[in-house]
Amino acid sequence: MTYCVGMRLKKGLVFMSDTRTNAGLDNIATAQKMHTWEVPGERVITLMTAGNLATTQAVVGLIDERLKAPLDRNPSILDAPSMFQIAREVGQTLKDVIADNLSGQQEASVTAAAFGATMIVGGQIKGSEPRLFLIYPEGNFIEASDDNPFFQIGETKYGKPILVRAYEPDMSFEDAVKLLLVSFDSTIKSNLSVGLPIDYVIYRADEMKIGHQARVEEGDAYYTTISNGWGEALKTAFGQLPEFTFG
Repeated sequence: MTYCVGMRLKKGLVFMSDTRTNAGLDNIATAQKMHTWEVPGERVITLMTAGNLATTQAVVGLIDERLKAPLDRNPSILDAPSMFQIAREVGQTLKDVIADNLSGQQEASVTAAAFGATMIVGGQIKGSEPRLFLIYPEGNFIEASDDNPFFQIGETKYGKPILVRAYEPDMSFEDAVKLLLVSFDSTIKSNLSVGLPIDYVIYRADEMKIGHQARVEEGDAYYTTISNGWGEALKTAFGQLPEFTFG
């Protein structure tokens, strides 16, 4: 399992993902789920993945191959004329990888869900606005809007209420990262399959380069403060609510 969030702000885009791929008493593994490509001054693209690890790594591998030899391996996301076309290419690649995996299975009981994956892709190409898309295993996708300004993939249910209640489109990047860390902390505390380290990327609209990219490791002082502070704040808020009485 995993947890990834892509968020659209008036100032730009924010991406955050965990890195846990499986968790057991004696087997905890991590893998990078966030990938970025940029042509400074021309375009910036960020992709996050959730689902079957073999599927997602194959998709990212194919995207990278097409970048290294674009004349032989079109289409390339660095040549696509719009973020919409990039979302189409990523969606088609995901659909093709799942279909290839299915065709290699001899057991009729194996379904597409076994190789399923969802992705978030966003960024900006010079001359257009920053855009954010959620891509489904079938290859189709939807775009973020004022009514739906952020997307989640993976283990979404624990962190969503926090985002719904506190998100503001004109919030600062610093507040957005803080909000996402609270959302991730709630998810991590509720589900062992989501865990640190956490990767995040900030993209400021029209800069055409990655603004800030970092990883929050286990034991990070700020994350620990956020985690402890949020727990105490909830207890305080609960204590301030009106007392319940039986009628």
